[in-house]
Amino acid sequence: MLQQWTDVAPAWVWTAVSTIAIVAAAWLTGRLIAAVLTARVLPGSTGVTESWLGALRLTVRLRLPLWAVLIGLWVASERWALTAEEGLLVTRTLFVVGAASLTLAVAQLLSGVVEAYGARMAPVLPVTSLTRNIVWTAVVILGGLMILNGIGVSITPMLTALGVGGLAVALALQEPLSNFFAGFFLSISGQIRVGDYITLDSGHSGYVADFSWRSTRIRMLANNLIVVPNAHLAKAVVVNHHLPGVDLAVLVEVGVDYASDLAHVERVVVDVGRTVMREVPGGVPDFEPFIRFHTFADSSVNFTTILRADEYVGQYLVKHEFVKRLHERFKAEGIVIPFPIRTLHHATAVAMPAPAAPSGG
Repeated sequence: MLQQWTDVAPAWVWTAVSTIAIVAAAWLTGRLIAAVLTARVLPGSTGVTESWLGALRLTVRLRLPLWAVLIGLWVASERWALTAEEGLLVTRTLFVVGAASLTLAVAQLLSGVVEAYGARMAPVLPVTSLTRNIVWTAVVILGGLMILNGIGVSITPMLTALGVGGLAVALALQEPLSNFFAGFFLSISGQIRVGDYITLDSGHSGYVADFSWRSTRIRMLANNLIVVPNAHLAKAVVVNHHLPGVDLAVLVEVGVDYASDLAHVERVVVDVGRTVMREVPGGVPDFEPFIRFHTFADSSVNFTTILRADEYVGQYLVKHEFVKRLHERFKAEGIVIPFPIRTLHHATAVAMPAPAAPSGG
């Protein structure tokens, strides 16, 4: 019966059946290998390696069956009744699809590696959108050149044409390119890093959120975003409050009455400062506060209290608690913070004699 049906069925039917069988077997083999690799060779992990290992597991699970199918199609194509030109077209098509898939997989994996280990390499290679995009673009360009070369397209004339046309492109895209290179150098210089709190010469301030191709995003304390072109940021005067260290001095101005015992005032202020440093979140516990008297003002002797905060935003709570606790302690110790007083001295008016009346002639 089977032999009779075989004799009757057209040849293309058996070619289609064998192709489906080969492709299905290849797909099942790819799924099996992917399952074994993800379960035994690439188990789940924690820490900095999880991001790129997760990308590798996802790549193996999704792309390995596809690559197996492409191999199956290539094997099955040997059974197809194709001319030499048609066979070459099929082979090149399968090669392009497989090479493109492999290129995207490598780009995804390298982006995961950069994200996982870039922080360890900072400031040489900080992890930003710009860094990841550069890695992705470089891999895609190399993969594209390999694909063109693999299908017989000579890339030397293309590279020559790109070199000749590069000047025109650079002139046409002068502003985008200046922003790109400014962002690249800002990213690798380490003078401004993602997470740093900076203040621009325009008065805007906030945390650096990310570097992109065109601009740098800065998140203000009010949770608004400032978008600054990279070229503008590269020319601006910037105060980085996280360099050379994250902690910073906190200065609080205070004034006491002229009748105060300044030595006692100093002891009380330093004692309150020590308590704030130890108990208030944002303070530096091992820092020893100190004060410096500096001005005989109109109604008080003024001094500066020097505290320390572990981060720029931490200074606000440190100041808040210090002022509140110092005010309470001054009341307990009888130390007066005087109201502004100004004494005015008025000169006594002297009566001037009235001018003599002119005599009649």
